[in-house]
Amino acid sequence: MEILSKIDLFQKEINALRPMEDGMLGQIQDYYRVGLTWTSNALEGNSLTESETKVLLEDGLTVGGKPLRDVFEAVDHAKAYDFMFSVFQDRRIDEQTVLKMHGLFYQNIEPEYAGRYRDVRVLITGSQYPVAAPEKIQKEMDGLFAWVQKERGGYHPVEFAAKLHKRFVFIHPFKDGNVTQRYLQKAA
Repeated sequence: MEILSKIDLFQKEINALRPMEDGMLGQIQDYYRVGLTWTSNALEGNSLTESETKVLLEDGLTVGGKPLRDVFEAVDHAKAYDFMFSVFQDRRIDEQTVLKMHGLFYQNIEPEYAGRYRDVRVLITGSQYPVAAPEKIQKEMDGLFAWVQKERGGYHPVEFAAKLHKRFVFIHPFKDGNVTQRYLQKAA
């Protein structure tokens, strides 16, 4: 069975369970809030374990000896995740939303870069592909948002999310904290 057909089958099974009762949807969102926060931050070198991330987000307890930056990354990633659900129903992918999400995520890391496109050159460690030069980011992002409006309905949602993710990553609009790309995938 083709992978997209299999995904559609799983989606059909999930939709048959709607509306979810007894807070099941909230439990699923909480599960992914921890999991996505941990995996996203771990990819960037955050030292918190998944269990430590869970305790931090659900109980508000910090872990001794861990860098404050790692704590801020986890807490603020979760804030961006929560914001994502506030705009999720609109399926809105626009500049204002992307900048707001980045601002939430990056506000305690480097406030002067939170919620704004970078003005410095960056490299993606381990990648052979260049990202957009700072002076081209606004034009590239404008093009990305125009592409979203024009092409969204022309692809399977998973294929669209993958194409959107690739375009966003190659622009790499933020100095750091390009975690906003997870929102783009969810909103697709």
